[in-house]
Amino acid sequence: MLLRNFLFQFILVIVLFIVIIYERSRLTSLEDSNKKLQNDILLLRTELKSTPSPEAKLQVQLAINNDDYVVMYNRIPKTGSTSFVGVVYDLCKKNKYHALHINITNNLHTLTLPNQIQFVRNITNWNTMKPAFYHGHIAFLDFEKFGVKSKPLYINLLRKPLDRFVSYYYFLRYGDNFRPHLIRRKHGDTKTFDECVNEKQADCNPNHMWLQIPFLCGHDPACWEVGNQWALEQAKRNLQQHYLLVGVTEELTDFIHTLQVILPRFFKGAHDLFLHNNKSHLRQTIQKKDLLPETLKKIQETIVWKMENELYNYALSQFHAIKRRLINASMQHTNQRYFYEKIRPK
Repeated sequence: MLLRNFLFQFILVIVLFIVIIYERSRLTSLEDSNKKLQNDILLLRTELKSTPSPEAKLQVQLAINNDDYVVMYNRIPKTGSTSFVGVVYDLCKKNKYHALHINITNNLHTLTLPNQIQFVRNITNWNTMKPAFYHGHIAFLDFEKFGVKSKPLYINLLRKPLDRFVSYYYFLRYGDNFRPHLIRRKHGDTKTFDECVNEKQADCNPNHMWLQIPFLCGHDPACWEVGNQWALEQAKRNLQQHYLLVGVTEELTDFIHTLQVILPRFFKGAHDLFLHNNKSHLRQTIQKKDLLPETLKKIQETIVWKMENELYNYALSQFHAIKRRLINASMQHTNQRYFYEKIRPK
């Protein structure tokens, strides 16, 4: 009887020992599996961070691009640029970008070659200023010429050439309502533009209209040769190939509206601001007089006026084509969307 009890207890101890060994082994296996699972989860998280989905990549790229914008407005004198830039400065804090004025010494409109190189590098690499809106009376400068891949978005405004010329003539004599007490260079000269043309004076020489073409043509010396046909064609090419948008002074409100649609990063709220603030006509020339028909005829017979007017009309047609598809858009254009599909490999 005692022997039987002993055997029973011995067998029970053996069974318990085996059970304990088995459970420990199973626990170890579970711990190893849990550790492997945690490592896999950590690896998956790392991979997701380092190789985001196409949607995430697109969002990141858009964020980078939004912060990397540079807009260049090489403004032409007496084209309504002060009114437009007033809106730009009013929005810079709200829309979170920097606005910078380019001031070249001696009122020059072109830079020397060393300064061109420095200027391009400075604007391209000045990342703390980005997104940035640069403006100034400077001729078009092709950044690609200097090996820069990321070039600014050029915009500009043109004005009817004779209107701009006459406005500038009276501006030099009477100033404007922007700084009415500032004495201008021709202050005291009360001769009208008609009288100036009739007497063939230098101030109203039609060659002085040669300005909008060289501003869009660029820094090449030929751009500034009055009446140069190549300069006109180059200005057209630059307008088409390098300018995001060129508007006209006579349709400044639509120009701002179009920019708001194209570049909301800078111009969100610009259209409403321009319509309802007191800066819509910030700078108006004082005592500007309408021209006599005979004066108008004389000017319009000149080569310079014809070439400048050709550029203006070319810009106007381009602007109207863009405006029709954005502001006066059909339902087809208004509802236009794009997306990506069939992306391989998965």
